[in-house]
Amino acid sequence: MAMRRVNPGAVKMHRSYSARELADRLGVHKNTIRHWQDAGLTPIDRSRPVLFHGETVRAFLIRRNASRKRPCPPGTCYCLRCRVPRAPAFGMVEYLETKPGTGNLKALCETCTATMNRRARSASLATVMPGIAVQIRKAPERLSDRPSPSLICDVGGQGTKR
Repeated sequence: MAMRRVNPGAVKMHRSYSARELADRLGVHKNTIRHWQDAGLTPIDRSRPVLFHGETVRAFLIRRNASRKRPCPPGTCYCLRCRVPRAPAFGMVEYLETKPGTGNLKALCETCTATMNRRARSASLATVMPGIAVQIRKAPERLSDRPSPSLICDVGGQGTKR
């Protein structure tokens, strides 16, 4: 089963939690709290019931979440299939502008040929993808960007009869 990141903000810093309360608060099983205890989450003391201080739990979760991040170095996009940052295949990347100044980089993984995406500002394309040919495209026009349609509808030259 895939591991998910737990929100450290759900734990109040100045409160003590039992394993069951902490599990309910974070939406995990109480055995997960026991596994975290084996991985370095320290209780207040060794007596029963085992209590955890909120500040200690929050610091543990922040460290745990930070250790699992995989930042992409310049010239790479994160491949969800390979689960590592990879260089784009054939050195080609497509930039699709979604808002003025920002957009999505789209490329193929050089290993598994899956589609990779990366968010970037148009001003920083040269630093995000150095030495790689970036093809810039405008996003297709959306319905919300068009002028409002007329509410007066005269079908066949006749007005609507009531």
